[in-house]
Amino acid sequence: MSDLFEYAGAETKKKNEPLAARMRPQTLDEVVGQDHIVGRDKLLYRAIQADQLSSIILYGPPGTGKTTLAMVIAHTTSADFEQINATIAGKKEMEQVIEHAKQTLGAYGRKTILFIDEIHRFNKAQQDYLLPYVEDGTIILIGATTENPYFEVNGALLSRSRIFELHSLDKAAVLTLIKRAASDPIKGIAGDMVQVDDDAAEFLADIADGDARAALNALELADLTTARSDDGYIHVTLAVAEECIQKKAVRYDKTGDNHYDTISAFIKSMRGSDPDAAVYYLARMLSAGEDVKFIARRIMICASEDVGNADPRALEVAVAASLAVERIGMPESQIILSQAASYVACAPKSNSAVNAIFKAKAEVEKSGNLQIPPYLKDAHYNSAEKLGHGIGYQYPHDFPHHYTDQQYLPDDLKNESFYELSDSGYEAKLQQWLKSIGKKNYHQETKK
Repeated sequence: MSDLFEYAGAETKKKNEPLAARMRPQTLDEVVGQDHIVGRDKLLYRAIQADQLSSIILYGPPGTGKTTLAMVIAHTTSADFEQINATIAGKKEMEQVIEHAKQTLGAYGRKTILFIDEIHRFNKAQQDYLLPYVEDGTIILIGATTENPYFEVNGALLSRSRIFELHSLDKAAVLTLIKRAASDPIKGIAGDMVQVDDDAAEFLADIADGDARAALNALELADLTTARSDDGYIHVTLAVAEECIQKKAVRYDKTGDNHYDTISAFIKSMRGSDPDAAVYYLARMLSAGEDVKFIARRIMICASEDVGNADPRALEVAVAASLAVERIGMPESQIILSQAASYVACAPKSNSAVNAIFKAKAEVEKSGNLQIPPYLKDAHYNSAEKLGHGIGYQYPHDFPHHYTDQQYLPDDLKNESFYELSDSGYEAKLQQWLKSIGKKNYHQETKK
């Protein structure tokens, strides 16, 4: 009788599971995306199929399939499968799993796979507790984390595991999962007589930003909260989809003209020293699901191309922001990008470095490899002195102000100038310094 109640309870729980959980693939062939690690010719695919898995860490943003892969392994392997979540589990739960794994291995020769979700939540002592059991094969560890494992997981545990990075799903993959859920009458919502409009599905796939769970949660909310029409169907329209995900469908095709128009306006606003416009176009891109790493790259380029040495800190801020968004992810990354974009927009501007490199490249194309002055050549190899290399070089630190008026350009270009400082921001101070040491052939004509 108890078995009957347990079965009924399990069936009820299964029916009440969220759509994203019900739609989880059971086999590798059902997995969508992540072909770089679970493609048919890839190591992880082969290891799972052959049931020869070693300890692994699955690292990637939310909704990319870390738990899904673990569940696929659970359905594929002949080993015992145990699952704990590091946000709620402690040492007691791990001890129970380890004891059971020892008994299973000793009595039946069967291995145990332990899946730890959010493994970065375990402290050092908890992670250290697992080490000997991973080492001696008592358990095969599958750790899942949204945080960079090189920062959050013990080095000793990492050295005993192989790391697989999962990428955000592309729009096509998320769209496939939405349509699969909409057409499946058993695990999906087709049995509820739901019809999903194409533009609604496209919107959900785009706005999910690679998070399949977010897209399926929104689709389920639409199913549960939308009234049936006269034809008996629940129609998930674009308006319904917008309401369920609480975002408007910004007209923004990541491969079309609007994408390039918006990023162009964003860059030109930073170049034009308008932080308000820069942040506005940043908000439009973020609302449309633009890749934060792409935005960060554009800010770095602008910091060098349009600010340059007028404010050298602009590039530092932009690079720091780029590294931060890769580690942190959304939604916090929007604040970091806003800080970087507004700083670059407010910074003084100069394109002197741009002009310098292009002018120098044009000269190289025209004159080729002109003779380097002998005293600038390397003097550290045998026979260099016999060739006159390094002889006559004046070490600047031996002179007042750490400067000596020595010629560094080839003879044919000794009167040429490539880097022409502007009078903007920090470049004005550089001008003053060069002038104070009597730098010759220095162009004081400024470009505004």
